[in-house]
Amino acid sequence: MKPFIRTFFKTLRIVLGPLMLLKERLTRPTGIVRAQSAQHSTDLQCRNLALYQYQTCPFCIKVRQEISRLSLTIQRIDAQHEGRDRQALLQGGGQTKVSCLKITDDGGNSQWLYDSEKIVAYLRGRFANA
Repeated sequence: MKPFIRTFFKTLRIVLGPLMLLKERLTRPTGIVRAQSAQHSTDLQCRNLALYQYQTCPFCIKVRQEISRLSLTIQRIDAQHEGRDRQALLQGGGQTKVSCLKITDDGGNSQWLYDSEKIVAYLRGRFANA
């Protein structure tokens, strides 16, 4: 029974994944417009942020939509497959759950913020009025 269930969900992801990505592209919000100096300052702040994500994860899509709406240039790291990036997520944050925002301060210390709702709230609080 387990192999059947795994196959079912794998097939579902294969079929729905491209549709989810198409919907994301078609419904991408228009980014806010800032003065050039303000956008440059925002871009510099974003250099200390990295979003660990899966391409077709609905929660990650939600965070990416907010990143687009806020006109942020945050590095996106695909942690879906086994490898260096997934291992970094596990070692740094303690789990391989996505979406996860890695926030690095000027001293090089990192904070790992899980949960799309918390990430969106953090981004809005930090950048919506910038």
